Amino acid sequence: MSLADAWTDPDRLRRYRDRVLTERRRLRDAFTDPDTHQRRVLTDLLEFNSRTAYGRRHGFDRIRTLDDYRRAVPLQTYADLEPYIERAAAGEPDVLTADRPAVFFTSSGSTGAHKKIPVTPRFMRTTFFPFYYAAWAPLIEHFPDVLAHPAAVLNLKHDPVAAPPTTASGRPHVGASQVDFGETFGEPLSAEPGTGAPWATLPVPVAAGDHTEKMYLRLRLAVEHDVRCVIGINPAMVAALPYQLRLWWPRILKEIHDGTLGGLPHGSPNPARAAELEQLADRHGTVRPAHVWPRMRALFCWTTAVASLYLPRLREEFGTHVTALPAPVAASEGPVAVPLDRHPTAGSLVVTASVYEFADADADLTADTPTLRPHELEAGRDYHVVFSHVGGLYRYAVGDVVRVVDHQGGVPRLEYTGRGVRSDHAGERLRDAQVIRALSAALAATGLELRNAACRVTTAARPAYAFAVAPLTPWSREESERFTGLLDQALGRESPGYRAARADGRLAAPELLLLDPEAFQRDWQDRVDSGIRPTQVKDRLFRQAPDQWSRLTGRTPA
Repeated sequence: MSLADAWTDPDRLRRYRDRVLTERRRLRDAFTDPDTHQRRVLTDLLEFNSRTAYGRRHGFDRIRTLDDYRRAVPLQTYADLEPYIERAAAGEPDVLTADRPAVFFTSSGSTGAHKKIPVTPRFMRTTFFPFYYAAWAPLIEHFPDVLAHPAAVLNLKHDPVAAPPTTASGRPHVGASQVDFGETFGEPLSAEPGTGAPWATLPVPVAAGDHTEKMYLRLRLAVEHDVRCVIGINPAMVAALPYQLRLWWPRILKEIHDGTLGGLPHGSPNPARAAELEQLADRHGTVRPAHVWPRMRALFCWTTAVASLYLPRLREEFGTHVTALPAPVAASEGPVAVPLDRHPTAGSLVVTASVYEFADADADLTADTPTLRPHELEAGRDYHVVFSHVGGLYRYAVGDVVRVVDHQGGVPRLEYTGRGVRSDHAGERLRDAQVIRALSAALAATGLELRNAACRVTTAARPAYAFAVAPLTPWSREESERFTGLLDQALGRESPGYRAARADGRLAAPELLLLDPEAFQRDWQDRVDSGIRPTQVKDRLFRQAPDQWSRLTGRTPA
């Protein structure tokens, strides 16, 4: 059965809904005794992987408690585990895990280097799939019409490849969105909403690395259908969609009129739909997703971090009635938290998936940094995430920072606040989350709005933070000056190091550079045009590299 047929099969849809809601119920049930589930996860990963090279080196067979585990295994990053991972990728068995990785997920970290994340059958069965199904529950429960027909969902992250790159041992080395979980892991219900759409597998030839053309072709096909939901996960992809619609509009109209796709015959000419769309654009003076898809209901993507600055207005591009549902707090390496209701930003810790530890976000992560257990976290505080799971990642600092919103049902609810990297040129030690909160405070105090923002430190005699912002509407000189002053004050409240550096003159007052409204969308599109997969082109607040700054602003950095 094809994916398109699967998404029209009533029995398959019923079983899919049942699985999604059942996994959410099981996770909620686990919240009644999270400590027991955390101990079970630890016991399972120790017993299952005790005879591996890593397990023998760290005495897994002698570990009985979390405290034993903390003493035996240091905190570590990908770089620490990379020698083991490369051995596994080359085909050596029993290195990190007792079962061999079936796939290696690729992940671009803050350096842009491609990781190889081992993905084993047991990890998928015990850690990934329960979380993965539960993640769709708010969408399926509250917006059931998104499953009304296969073309109701435009899934921007779905990107199957016919001939995936491989590791030295021949295992696929691809993004999670490029793996057929049904075929690879025997999980027939795992296909996401939108994977049965007419554009999910493109019906015309296109080079595997031509991501721009693939995005165009999918959008051109989707314009002729009744799309109700957009799935992006990465919010920068969702933000790019209105820009792409306007960028490619003349080509889209011509192809709909002529009945072509990428210049090749496809379907029947549809001059009536082309004329209807052209009239819509003429009537409104522009074209927006809300015009093309008037029955749009939901967006599914991360709603926090940099996206929190622009998502409220971006949502209106898709329709004032559209709901933005937060995607899970997760990385290619594993899950952290999953929204189980319609909370706009936060998800509940997936206590059945990994052993979770947390460290104060302002602490320097070292091999022996003290960690906290989930019940020790405080609401309103930021923490580094450290997890361990049966897939071979042990006390792994994933590099993400989360904020505790509250505790509900016995576990913390967390929202993603940004990467754990810092900007620290004069002792200011600024994190993503601190700068984003400062920007939000300055925007709220002035009533100004923006489409996106980035910053870097100038290298003048007295360095200063330069902020590049794309205003939603033009800002006056007076507004810009007031915003910059309030931003300076907010940064001082967020970071004692920044406040001290400003007070003793190590940092000068911040500078503001106003960009045109589409500057960030153009920059995003240019990076995709260069051959980077769209899922990996994410919002980046700190852009210290001169070429990144020049590409965004059109100016040579000082």
